[in-house]
Amino acid sequence: MYDIAIIGGGPAGLTAAIYAGRSKRKTILFTGSNIGGQISLTFQVENYPGFPESITGPDLVEKMTAQAKKFGAEIDERTVTGVDLSSHPYRLMIGEEVIVAKSVIIATGSNNRLLGLESEERFMGRGVFVCATCDAVIYEDLKVVAVGGGDSAVQEALDITKYAREVEIVHRGKEFTASNYLKKEALKNERIKIRFNAVVEEILGEDYVSGVRIRDTLTGEETVIETDGVLIAIGWTPNSELFKGQLELMDNGGIVADDVRTSKQGVFVAGDINDDKYRQLVTACGSGCRAAIEVDRFLARG
Repeated sequence: MYDIAIIGGGPAGLTAAIYAGRSKRKTILFTGSNIGGQISLTFQVENYPGFPESITGPDLVEKMTAQAKKFGAEIDERTVTGVDLSSHPYRLMIGEEVIVAKSVIIATGSNNRLLGLESEERFMGRGVFVCATCDAVIYEDLKVVAVGGGDSAVQEALDITKYAREVEIVHRGKEFTASNYLKKEALKNERIKIRFNAVVEEILGEDYVSGVRIRDTLTGEETVIETDGVLIAIGWTPNSELFKGQLELMDNGGIVADDVRTSKQGVFVAGDINDDKYRQLVTACGSGCRAAIEVDRFLARG
């Protein structure tokens, strides 16, 4: 019997484990095979407080994991395959094994929707990136291709222009689906070029991105654009499949919650699974902190 079971080993889950361990609660954190989540794919973290010289994503994950262990949290790299939140205490299934816990923190994050290209996966972290706020500074005075046409893509393209000398937006549609305000801002920005009716066929390069091959969806003509980086900004999918039928989900797949508190007593949510606005390392850590504090108060009430 655990006091707290945390599902998800990204920054939110790791922070929750640190706080839960410090609260002297018997805590287990299920990270799955990809401990650290998406931050583990980040080459250089420059906007996390306390690291003025920057730190790599994997190094930061290693430090956070060691800190959670220091305070007594168990780190289990297996994947939770099922949950039963119908009665208290709650049950988590890992294959044939059942783990029982008085409370659960869900920090399973979300996945960036990707193009599905082999080259995209190969260059992830080596010129392909998914967060402008995280990585834009790397592309100062360089060129970036941004893929997408919704609010997030256009906003992040605008953010990149604070650093890059040029941003070329590639969008499969004939016009943006972003808000009118963002459309106008992009169209008047001298550093932004736009290619409508175009899709990325391949990301090019040797050790690092050097270009993209795009196809015109109307003519079929293929063109190579030289670039130093490729931002993929076509949306996110919350990792909530495990909780269908257990918790109420929003239309976008997030879990219905009041901040970190779900409608089920003793079940809390933290991190990017419910954040479609900020999606930053520091905000994920903040929600993990809040979830762990709320859990401790819940357990204290008995």
